[in-house]
Amino acid sequence: MPHRLLTLAAALLVSFPSAPARADEAAFASCLAGLRTEAQSKGVSAQTFDTHTAALAPDMAVVGFLDAQPEFVTPIWDYLAGLVDEERVADGRAMLAQWAAVLARVEAEYGVDAATVVAVWGVESNYGRNFGSRPLLGSLSTLSCFGRRQAFFRGEFFTTLKIIQDGHVAPERLTGSWAGAFGHTQFMPSTFVRLAVDFDGDGRRDLVDSVPDALASTANFLKRAGWRSDLPWGFEVSLPPGMALADAGRRNKQPVSAWVARGVKRVDGGALPAGSTPAGLMLPAGEGGPAFLVTRNFDALYSYNAAESYGLAIAHLADRLRGGAPFATPWPTDDPGLSRAERRELQELLIARGHDIGEPDGMIGARTREALKLEQAALGLAADGRAGQRALQALRANARR
Repeated sequence: MPHRLLTLAAALLVSFPSAPARADEAAFASCLAGLRTEAQSKGVSAQTFDTHTAALAPDMAVVGFLDAQPEFVTPIWDYLAGLVDEERVADGRAMLAQWAAVLARVEAEYGVDAATVVAVWGVESNYGRNFGSRPLLGSLSTLSCFGRRQAFFRGEFFTTLKIIQDGHVAPERLTGSWAGAFGHTQFMPSTFVRLAVDFDGDGRRDLVDSVPDALASTANFLKRAGWRSDLPWGFEVSLPPGMALADAGRRNKQPVSAWVARGVKRVDGGALPAGSTPAGLMLPAGEGGPAFLVTRNFDALYSYNAAESYGLAIAHLADRLRGGAPFATPWPTDDPGLSRAERRELQELLIARGHDIGEPDGMIGARTREALKLEQAALGLAADGRAGQRALQALRANARR
């Protein structure tokens, strides 16, 4: 009898949402009803609104992501280790070859080089392998009704309905990030409306199923953001000992000649651009890490996602695709980050030690971190769940015993 009562209780919990869940659903339904008239004022027909919101339910998980974007909470050496690794460089070079004809047309039309466009593609969706799995309408409707920045997300929600209404992308193909970015190069809906182009000539602007449209739209974005074909994005530089850094910062641009006069040099020994070219000194990890002189082209990359670590990932990947080397100056950490291959290896080692963490996919989620904490404690390391080189080396050494 007790077992049967427990089973019945569990069934009831599954069958009947909790009070907070019911409250969220009621608030969501009320919010959607209130948005219907506003949507019509933005060009969304009542039929479109009703058809595509009838089955929506709140996805409250997305609200928690508002303050946890990886560009802002992940150490830059971890962020770049996973985004600019040998795997992504090799895949990117393959894409440069496969789409060479399209990329040549894109560069001729928009003045943005192929390596930069492909680098955006690689960082944003791993060359189309990871669009994100959340239905845009579900995420954006939830963020329109809960959390901060509701006005912004309402605009994106209405715009998504317009994209569907205008027939550019089928609703079932509109899946993406928690914030509503979608397609090969992860445009927000409002960015799509402003800057997406029909480059394959089929009469639709489709960033999901048309690689030419996605690549050309990305180049159009960067061109409109101020990209200049005659400028590099910047360079890794070395600083003279004791150099004052009060005026460092991406926005505080000075003529390159002024930086040269203070002893700033390219780490590879190459020449810096002409003396009047404005550049800012960027120190993404402080004065103990790599330093970069960056031009307005870096600002164009930054505008894609408004994070210096993000802009640097694209810039560095583009350089690597052209045959450039990794950064010369190490990051100021004694526990560097892991590439995706190394993350998968770490997960395989945890699985071999009996941990049920699912498939080794290189994504360091909660189950991987909890298993890692247990192994770190057993290996005499700080049990912080950090997937870095220190933990990987310790697991490798233990596996060889």
